[in-house]
Amino acid sequence: MRAQTQETKLGRVAVAGHVAPVPPKPEEFKFVKFAIEGSVARLTLNRPEHNMLNERMLAELAVGIDSLEGRPEVKLIVLDSATPSFCGGIELGEYTPRRAFQVLDALQHTFTVMLDTAKPLLVIVNGPAFGGGAELAALGDLVIATPKAKFAQPEIKLGVYPPLGAAILPYIVGPKRALELVLTGEVISAERALGLGLVNRVVAEDKLEATVKEVIAQVTAHSGPVLTMAKKAILGSMGLSLREGVRQSMEIFLNELSSLEDASEGLRAIAEKRSPQWKNR
Repeated sequence: MRAQTQETKLGRVAVAGHVAPVPPKPEEFKFVKFAIEGSVARLTLNRPEHNMLNERMLAELAVGIDSLEGRPEVKLIVLDSATPSFCGGIELGEYTPRRAFQVLDALQHTFTVMLDTAKPLLVIVNGPAFGGGAELAALGDLVIATPKAKFAQPEIKLGVYPPLGAAILPYIVGPKRALELVLTGEVISAERALGLGLVNRVVAEDKLEATVKEVIAQVTAHSGPVLTMAKKAILGSMGLSLREGVRQSMEIFLNELSSLEDASEGLRAIAEKRSPQWKNR
């Protein structure tokens, strides 16, 4: 008999006789610490020792990020790790070949949620980020790393290639360098990742906390909706010609940004020579 499937916000919950766990609520998370403090939401990978990704952990990441879309007070999402490794990639050892495709499907869904979130995403890498972990880092809008960070897409050594990395990396580092990273599977340092554009800053470990606080303060000092529209304009222009990208950015500016109270407040603050008071709407 053909297995029935049920669609949820996270996709299938029954496939070929396998019943996946019901998507967890944030208060039920096991492998991701989830907290909201003021205008910042923090998701901390916490599956010792190497934060290997399984279906449950991927579901928690997806639910956590997706739950923030209706929270206008949250201006920034921070993704970091509670273990010495940022993320060692997908844990395939516990999966049969058939089940391995299901965890890859969960990975794709989580990455789609990360790509679709309207809120800026800051990723902090203070250890190895391999395979799916390197792809998680690559999806950050802002990435801060320490010299302890290392990045690799080693899937080619296992007889496969990183399907998501193969699509994401050319946008970030260009096709030639993406081919090099994927075809060799080499491990690169934080400094090389900085040179390639995979990370924004490399800071000493003893300066990491202060740097993260500084960046968070810089971003959250601005209007939440304006941050969202700026991200939309920048990422939405990727793949378009320069002319089309400018046209789309101007449409967002004139048709969406101009209707915000915060846009008017910013102009009034300049005229009145004072600091703006954002209402985040």
